[in-house]
Amino acid sequence: MKFNPPLKKATLIKRYKRFLADVTLEDGTDTTIHVSNTGAMSGCAEPGDTVWYSTSSNPKRKYPFSWELTQTKAGHFICVNTIRANALAEEAINAGIISELTGYDTLAREVKYGNENSRIDIMLSDGDNPDAFVEVKSATLLQDGQGYFPDAVTVRGQKHLRELISVVESGHRAILLFAVLHTGIKSVQAAEHIDPKYAAMLTEAKDAGVEIISYLAEISSDAITLQ
Repeated sequence: MKFNPPLKKATLIKRYKRFLADVTLEDGTDTTIHVSNTGAMSGCAEPGDTVWYSTSSNPKRKYPFSWELTQTKAGHFICVNTIRANALAEEAINAGIISELTGYDTLAREVKYGNENSRIDIMLSDGDNPDAFVEVKSATLLQDGQGYFPDAVTVRGQKHLRELISVVESGHRAILLFAVLHTGIKSVQAAEHIDPKYAAMLTEAKDAGVEIISYLAEISSDAITLQ
């Protein structure tokens, strides 16, 4: 996934109200940009970090700039725009990069399913029958050299695990794909110290037959790809 037009950089002042951040542009101007991330963004939004942002051509947008990447003082790149995770997963599946998810005829996005009014991020079908349900999660929390998910208590994530267990019970494949969008992370585990219920449910889902895989993103200010 190439950034087109190219991203521009700024320096983070602070993030606030979940969807907003103040930054200093390269010309010294302070401005507000949009944040497409509802999470805690722990370790991804430290004042003084470099922010790489995209620019929208939509004249109706109040904030035309969107925060895409953080470049930390340690030199790590982090994709903080969680909307990118599903597109990256789709791109990687179509390119045959995710070996566990090859051999399907059809890929569909945001398909309704389950008993709790959910939408699966990606559904892979072989012939006429839905075969693989893929839930994509963006992992960006790095603590003491270890990657974790989630970075905050996630009731929605718990619901998704229940739905994936039901998929397995119905005879289909259910896959939880961690898109690791932090170049400093080398492995991911459940953040039991943040959301113990999610960690327990993840173990339950694995024992029930939900497949859990993770792919690391290669990130620069020019492009992102799952590797």
